[in-house]
Amino acid sequence: MHPLDNPAWSALCSRQKHLARSTGLAQRYDGDYATFATVVNHSYEPLAALGALVARTGPAIVLEKDPLPPVPGTIVRKHRMGVQMVAEHPLPADPDFAFLELGDADAPEMLALATLTEPGPFFARTHQLGRFIGIRREGRLIAMAGERMKPLDFTEVSGVCTHPDFRGFGLAGKLMRIVAARIAARGEVPFLHAYADNASAIGLYERLGYRRRIDVNVTVLAPA
Repeated sequence: MHPLDNPAWSALCSRQKHLARSTGLAQRYDGDYATFATVVNHSYEPLAALGALVARTGPAIVLEKDPLPPVPGTIVRKHRMGVQMVAEHPLPADPDFAFLELGDADAPEMLALATLTEPGPFFARTHQLGRFIGIRREGRLIAMAGERMKPLDFTEVSGVCTHPDFRGFGLAGKLMRIVAARIAARGEVPFLHAYADNASAIGLYERLGYRRRIDVNVTVLAPA
């Protein structure tokens, strides 16, 4: 199986193993970082283990290529189709674009910006999943982008958002180019996810050098 067919499993079994909360056949990220959960395959025992994990730790998102069968002890709160895109040759970064490195001191502002703009699940320590960069105007954080899941040889570009007052200036795209260039410089391939019906986002990603790899199932599970 390609590592991106089930990126959370690949990441939690390798480069982000230290963030895994596991029952062996099922795993999930520590809830302070992310809400993704995953199973080794879709046979009964792993699915039952996933159900027990969700019952013990709360709702989770399963994101993978294949549709998720019924998981014992859970209900499907939401299901949507998404796309996974990779950038074998990302658009190079603009060398004249000014940005800031973001870290723990910026965490409250990062969480507030993500809560306002909803780029995807973002929690108290999501910013520690990888390097994040951002832009400030008059002392406040107005845009950011960073890294999330890290399967073997790949790194996900995520947390991309811009304050509504500053949209339309191409800030998100410029930040994404920097993040992707850094990933590529490490010998890894940038990838990302978008909902299949988000045509504007997909169009932006295509202009930045991303190409659709597969459709993905995004399933939100909750304890029954």
